[in-house]
Amino acid sequence: MNDRQQLISLLTGVQSSKKSYYTELKKMVTELKKKNMQLEIINDITKSFNIDISMDEMMKNSMDKLKTIFPVERISLSLCENHKLVLTNVYPAHSLYFPIGFVLPKERSLYWKVVQSLEKIFYQIEEDEDLYVEAAVYNALGVRSVLLIPLISKGKVIGVLSIGSKEKVVYDEDDLSFFQQFCDQLAVCIENVRLYNEVLTSKKEWEETFRAVSEMIFLVDLEGNILRYNDAANEFFQVDLYKKDICKLLSINPKESPIVEILETKKSVHRRIHIQQRVCELRSYPVLNEKQNMYAVIMYLNDITEKLQIEAQLVQSGKLAAIGEMAAGIAHELNNPLTAILGNAQLLLRSFSKDDRIYKLLFDIYSCGKRCKTIIQNLLTFSRQDEYRFEDCSINDAVEQVLGLIGDQICKQNISIQKRLDASIELIEGNLQQISQVILNLLINAKDALEEMDIPEKIIVIETKSIVEAGEHWVVLSIRDNGKGIEEQHLQEIFNPFFTTKSPGKGTGLGLSVSLGIAEAHGGTIEVVSELGKGSEFILKLPKKK
Repeated sequence: MNDRQQLISLLTGVQSSKKSYYTELKKMVTELKKKNMQLEIINDITKSFNIDISMDEMMKNSMDKLKTIFPVERISLSLCENHKLVLTNVYPAHSLYFPIGFVLPKERSLYWKVVQSLEKIFYQIEEDEDLYVEAAVYNALGVRSVLLIPLISKGKVIGVLSIGSKEKVVYDEDDLSFFQQFCDQLAVCIENVRLYNEVLTSKKEWEETFRAVSEMIFLVDLEGNILRYNDAANEFFQVDLYKKDICKLLSINPKESPIVEILETKKSVHRRIHIQQRVCELRSYPVLNEKQNMYAVIMYLNDITEKLQIEAQLVQSGKLAAIGEMAAGIAHELNNPLTAILGNAQLLLRSFSKDDRIYKLLFDIYSCGKRCKTIIQNLLTFSRQDEYRFEDCSINDAVEQVLGLIGDQICKQNISIQKRLDASIELIEGNLQQISQVILNLLINAKDALEEMDIPEKIIVIETKSIVEAGEHWVVLSIRDNGKGIEEQHLQEIFNPFFTTKSPGKGTGLGLSVSLGIAEAHGGTIEVVSELGKGSEFILKLPKKK
């Protein structure tokens, strides 16, 4: 009984009746519920740090709970952006007056007063009041009381929270303290969301840049396993590359792996490798942690096949330009004496009968002079690379032009040339000089392949014909030899620029690369069939004139 009386005294501070006791107890329970709800609201704001929740949803949840303990009908949020105060969120939506994104004016503004003073303001609106620009808005919405609280992060105002009521309310110190705690947590939440979005945006931009790079990029661990790769790598290899061994993927000897070299030197490694009939430039860079210890390698793989082909064409064009200039000079120097030789030989031939021994000698002089003039003319025609116009031309004419240039030279090396030219073959639309260059390159390769063979009969067969494949009409030139052939592992690389199996000084590795480029520029291609020790056949396929 004494304990009960003491409890009543604690609750009321005076000697109380039984009825007063229960009244005070009910009041205390209400206060405890209010405190619990306040804690729940603060807790909801805190939890939003770790979950993906929009600001509108957060304000709705907070508003629904605030309404159970306070007469709150409207809540709005305005954030500072580039020295402007912008309305960003309002709940409920029907209490919206200005549109979202509205920039609040600075003159006679309650909001800006809060921003500048860094203090909360509790304001009761009277009818027809125009002291502040916001009064007209509150009157239109029926708001009679408003509590404006600054959102402060690191000593700087980042926004203002407005809590409005349609009745004139009075908040005690505990209420105001709660609202301040609520806004402090909200400010932390908004700042964390902003920082998180900045990091997320930065990460997204980096990943998009990583994916968008047209060259292949790999992140590889020290064991050679691929950890990350971009879209270019995926498109090139057309397989799932995650955890694949980079050495197996690039056909690199593990002992010669760039990772091994980087571990030894701690410096970047540059190499040129061949992959899938392509020439690629491989650059590898160490990736270091905070303690400057290497934990991974970035590999940058750039397909430079087209670049090398262009370089090869430029080199070849330069050589041809030099040949053309030299041929023009030679022609100028030789044409005058040749004209005299041919003219005098013709005059002398008229003085003797055909049965005369001297006539035969003079006729040989005349024939050799004509042949020299033809060779010079062919050389000039072949080297005239400034004429890149496409026009109707015959592949047979290109064969005859090239044979007139080097046919005798090949035959003097005991190599038999067999021509099987189809006289009814269709015309192509192309450049005769460029097609002649392809034929010349293929003939020289066939000649070189036969030079190293010790066989009784060395043969080069040149054949032209028309074929139809998959509904397409093609003009085909085939140059076949019975020479040494090409090793199987080299068949995938022979068209790569600067790749050659010839001994130093005999080949530049440009002929086939340039020839393939010319064929593709004409809409065609070059195919090869070869067997080691038995010979090779190169097939130039060009579309017939449409």
